[in-house]
Amino acid sequence: MLVFTAPEGDVTAALVAVDAATDGQDAVKRAWTKFDPAFAREIELAQDPPAREGWDQITVVNYKSSPAEKVAVQGIGLRKGDGWTVVLINGALATVAKRGAQINQAFGSLRPADYAKESFAGKAANDLTAARIAELTGYVEKAMEGLEIPGVGLALIEDGKIVWEGGLGVTSRGGTDKVDKDTEFMIASNTKGMATLLLSTLVDEGKLAWDQKVTDVYPSFRLGSDETTSKVLVEHLICACTGLPRKDMQWVMNTSHTTPASDTFVQLAATEPTSGFGEVFQYNNLMASAAGYIGGHLVYPDMELGAAFDRAMSERIFSPLGMTRTTFDFSKAMATNWARPHARGYDGPVEAAPMDWNYMVYPYRPAGGAWSSAHDMALYTLNELNKGKLADGRQLASEKNLLKRRQHYVPTGEESWYGMGLMQSSGLGKDVFFHGGSLIGYKSNFWFIPEDRVGAVLLTNSDTGQALLGLFERKLMEVLYDGKDEADENLTAAVSLGAEARETFRKQVDPKGDAEVLAQLAPRYTNADLGPLTFAKKDGVTVATMTSGSSAVGTQANDDGTTSIVMMVPGFFGFPLVVGERDGKRALILLDAQHEYVFLEDAG
Repeated sequence: MLVFTAPEGDVTAALVAVDAATDGQDAVKRAWTKFDPAFAREIELAQDPPAREGWDQITVVNYKSSPAEKVAVQGIGLRKGDGWTVVLINGALATVAKRGAQINQAFGSLRPADYAKESFAGKAANDLTAARIAELTGYVEKAMEGLEIPGVGLALIEDGKIVWEGGLGVTSRGGTDKVDKDTEFMIASNTKGMATLLLSTLVDEGKLAWDQKVTDVYPSFRLGSDETTSKVLVEHLICACTGLPRKDMQWVMNTSHTTPASDTFVQLAATEPTSGFGEVFQYNNLMASAAGYIGGHLVYPDMELGAAFDRAMSERIFSPLGMTRTTFDFSKAMATNWARPHARGYDGPVEAAPMDWNYMVYPYRPAGGAWSSAHDMALYTLNELNKGKLADGRQLASEKNLLKRRQHYVPTGEESWYGMGLMQSSGLGKDVFFHGGSLIGYKSNFWFIPEDRVGAVLLTNSDTGQALLGLFERKLMEVLYDGKDEADENLTAAVSLGAEARETFRKQVDPKGDAEVLAQLAPRYTNADLGPLTFAKKDGVTVATMTSGSSAVGTQANDDGTTSIVMMVPGFFGFPLVVGERDGKRALILLDAQHEYVFLEDAG
């Protein structure tokens, strides 16, 4: 076997050969016995996704662990003929999260020695004829049924033209209003590339430079230390390469409609990198938020940060591109033709999700607060394909500074990279640029392939739309380049494996909550960063309320004897807080990948 150890020393990734096994689970079990004879964890979920990349079978085994352990344990069996190659990952959750892109880059590249990768290099894209468009829309409709997605906004681009745009399904489950090309969806993190496009126009004008220190253009910018602050250049604000970890819990739980845009900079001042510059891919929404607000401030220095950004984006990006249905104004977007958010709760079927949670992004909107439509997103995609040239021949941004956003700043996996609000994948022999967006009840993506001048936009109004994004990308590549027929099998597997995973988790949750545990909760808890958390009975149901929203709660028994309070509201179903005690006070502990937040009971 080969054993790799993370630089932190707290995660191992072992590559183990297993000559014979009865099935995938047996192969993974035999590999653990070789690597660690004392290994005895219980399997939480074992599944066989479709075999790809030359393998005859793939088995993924996830193991149970308690919240206090803060570990990730997984085995992946890859069979070719009678032989198995098994990857065993075991160690600190924080390090696995931090180095996830490196893990993907290394072990995602494992293939049988004689396998020739599928490649479309040098192949021209097929014309998007009526028949091929129908194949794509039919696939999306089939996926919508299997994944229970109420509505989709879709656009297809070819040779500088929008060749199809419109909607599939409805704006609200059970409703009759149809999605069309102008229906507005929250596009979440797709906003990031738009914000960097604003920066491109400012570089063109000499208002800033990519290699300029951020403090030169915005002196109050600060990260956790002077040393860290001094390293950050403008181009680092949204490259996901600075080493700053994802730190979303403060705005997820402690954001209100009155939280000011300046809170972005308050939070960043208390944040330090957990890895070196350019070492790993770490996605940080606050840095992206800062990028947009600094850009808006340079255009309108006398305005409040949020208002300056909104105006700058409207005048410099949305209006020139003709994006009349794109806005940061929630009330404007929700006035008429808009898609309502949906998600799964405990009961299983997709249902309406509360919109109030999504206001949490508004104070940080350059990172993901825009609303848009399939038509407007198609116009944005066309601008990328046209390298900044508008329909009237003017340049929205220079080609040089528009393309700067596509620079490879840090790998995200094998033959994939993050730029500035744009991602690139070249694994199939084509440079595919894209980005996704995720908020409660909204999942979206757009793609463009400069070599062949084609692109696509996909907007959904359900959390289950997340599965459709990768499925659609595969189907698009098959239609454009006559790729292997994999998308249909992928869809079937996504539906069945997803249902199996949900049921496994559902069995662990008491939807009404353990009465004894709920009775012992303090009425009010507080955390310095995440704010207040209160519990109260409403119509016999225990409801948790925080600054950003509220949810009925259930409970989940953990392997170590502790109990977690879990949110039941669709969109946050399963979000856990471990019941405990700290310094003689009742406590609730929230764990994200690299942080621990402790809520202590508060008599006040």
